[in-house]
Amino acid sequence: MSKIRITKQFSFETGHALYGYDGKCKNVHGHSYKLSVTVIGTPISDSNNVKFGMVIDFSDLKKIVREEIVDVFDHATVFNKNTPHVELAEELKNRGHHVILVNYQPTSENMVIDFAKKIQNRLPNNIQLHSLKLQETESSFAEWYASDNM
Repeated sequence: MSKIRITKQFSFETGHALYGYDGKCKNVHGHSYKLSVTVIGTPISDSNNVKFGMVIDFSDLKKIVREEIVDVFDHATVFNKNTPHVELAEELKNRGHHVILVNYQPTSENMVIDFAKKIQNRLPNNIQLHSLKLQETESSFAEWYASDNM
């Protein structure tokens, strides 16, 4: 049977700062991110299965991505925990802000790598993550492809 790719799109608001960067993005700022998640698999051929004809139910994919990415990163501020931004992060946390500390510089490139790992860990064995596209602005995005990471 044929392999089919399906894509689900998500959006969330996240703030970040790039410590040590030499441009405007060294300042705390935010983006309206758009994330496209594409998986690949074979449609279910068992006519007795309630998901007959589906690679994965869009609602199942939505649940995974919401739990791992959207609900975690939406309206959060992300900082690299290995920088002096930790002091700012602690102050924001103390004031009730949602802060995420990560082990990487929170660029779109590194975020999409992190997101790919989180999503891959939750997909059923018969479904593979094909690609992710994380759009930071209308004209800027980072893409991750499984074929580039084998």
